Amino acid sequence: MNASPAPAAPPVSEPPSPAPRSPAPEPADKTAAAVAPPASPLWEQRWHPLREEWVLYTAHRGGRPWIGDTHKPADADARPPSYDPTCALCPGNLRLEGRRNPDYTGVYCFTNDLPCFGGGVPSAGDAFYQTRQATGTAEVVCYSPDHGKTFVDLRDDECAAVVALWAERYRELGARADVDHVLIFENKGALVGTSNPHPHCQIYAGNMIYGHTVREVESSRRFYAKTGGGFIGQEILWRELAGPRVIGQNAHFVACVPWFARYAYEVFILPRRQLASLAELSADEQRALGLMIREVTTRYDNLWQMPMPYVMAIHQAPTDGGDYAAYPFHIEFHPPLRKPDTLKYLAGPEVGGGSMTNESDPDAKAAELRAVSGTRHYRLARETASASA
Repeated sequence: MNASPAPAAPPVSEPPSPAPRSPAPEPADKTAAAVAPPASPLWEQRWHPLREEWVLYTAHRGGRPWIGDTHKPADADARPPSYDPTCALCPGNLRLEGRRNPDYTGVYCFTNDLPCFGGGVPSAGDAFYQTRQATGTAEVVCYSPDHGKTFVDLRDDECAAVVALWAERYRELGARADVDHVLIFENKGALVGTSNPHPHCQIYAGNMIYGHTVREVESSRRFYAKTGGGFIGQEILWRELAGPRVIGQNAHFVACVPWFARYAYEVFILPRRQLASLAELSADEQRALGLMIREVTTRYDNLWQMPMPYVMAIHQAPTDGGDYAAYPFHIEFHPPLRKPDTLKYLAGPEVGGGSMTNESDPDAKAAELRAVSGTRHYRLARETASASA
């Protein structure tokens, strides 16, 4: 189903057009790509090439005196039980309206009992206060039948199975006439509003193309046209590989704190080749992506030796039949914490002004994440030490 055209975006202050560049496995100007930015950005704006907006950097304010609200750090050793009889996501348990989960043994997907898309008749509107249907569906994906696990606890084959299911659901849901976009995301932790600690993510598949994706479609097309066929996602990849912000990589994916990060510990997972969606991943790439997600989340937990809350979103091409060959498939992690007990609050500049302020240095935050293990979780290390004592 074709989405209604979005209103034209207001003019933005855009940096000079990049020099023309043909698609290639590495940047044409390695020296320019490798130039390191100032150590601690102070009163500096950085251009976010995907969202086409400026981000304000004030790294010196990260350590300002704070007597405002704090949150008790998550209990490092607390772990939910393997099974919770009150959990609507555990195997065999009842959900809303008498529905019962099967005794599933691996990754499991079902239609959300309270979907955000459905297709009812919208209320009356007019040319100014417009309304339209919200068609489509929503699904829940349980990573594991074990209520106490998170992504860091999944085995290699379980990580691969989750990504394979994501790809299958993207293809199947995206083929529906009432779906123009498939958004897959995970809200992990109470601080980002998760309603159930059972390891799971959600899929919103409907006729609304979400705003960040709309901007990324526009920015990727503009970059492709300006550079004579360049891919914006690969340009970011090349620059991050040449810089100090990579925190992990494997044969198919690279994880980094991007130069234009909006949050202190924001992480992108970027593919090593141009991809537009999960549907284009080979079996090897599915497995590699699952392992990279596990590595990133393990580093998050190891940073402060506690479960790290975050919002994870899979950015991929709409499914409305348009040409999205240049779209930059990637995964974004947005942890809300800037310290173990302190949130990054979206306040006056963000909510009132509409622009993000980052009170940290992406290079320094990448170094922190890189300094901790991405393979051995702190909990396992503690259990091993306790057993040997």
